[in-house]
Amino acid sequence: MTATIALVDDDRNILTSVSIALQTEGFATRVYSDGETALKALTDNPPDLAIFDIKMPRMDGLELLRRLREKSQIPVIFLTSKDDELDEALGLAMGADDYIAKPFSQRLLIARIKAILRRTELVHATGDAETESAGPLTRGRLTMDPARHRSAWAGEPVTLTVTEFLILETLAQRPGIVKTRNQLMDAAYQDDIYVDDRTIDSHIKRLRRKFRQVDPEFDAIETLYGAGYRFSEE
Repeated sequence: MTATIALVDDDRNILTSVSIALQTEGFATRVYSDGETALKALTDNPPDLAIFDIKMPRMDGLELLRRLREKSQIPVIFLTSKDDELDEALGLAMGADDYIAKPFSQRLLIARIKAILRRTELVHATGDAETESAGPLTRGRLTMDPARHRSAWAGEPVTLTVTEFLILETLAQRPGIVKTRNQLMDAAYQDDIYVDDRTIDSHIKRLRRKFRQVDPEFDAIETLYGAGYRFSEE
């Protein structure tokens, strides 16, 4: 079935250009130019995934997400301004699945959408019983629960985007084994999307920063210069 993507942004140029790009990829789209109108539509007829701009008049993306989460758990990606890290962190803590900073590559946005939809489909296909039996992934002080998209370090929750989660999960599945940037790209995107080395490096930096907020001594993600990255349980 064709997945339906809802776009909520007060910038009509973004609504038009992103909608066209998504339709070209085979998605159905619905567009809304304000949060209040979107909230009722998303609640009454939920799409498969929604994309919210954070900075909107009347009802911003954060308030829209807060009110939506009272009734729905549909995946949500935030569009943010480049330096709005506080808004990004707050949005993820409130239940957003990922974020992408403006100005953004439409191909990268589409890759993020596909990654989230794949994970959602996997959870639904696996079923609750099988997911429960598989249990979370534990590596030293790291715990990851792919079914619920939750991660923790020494019992302290760490909120990750879908892309960050996929990268860390790939590293943690085989501690001590070096993963090249290309392998991490394949794990995080899994489509014919060009992502340069700096993008993976940026995700690794964000991962380290997030874990160091709960443990300043966090050093479980090691860089092997010229080779890639590996996860250490020590």
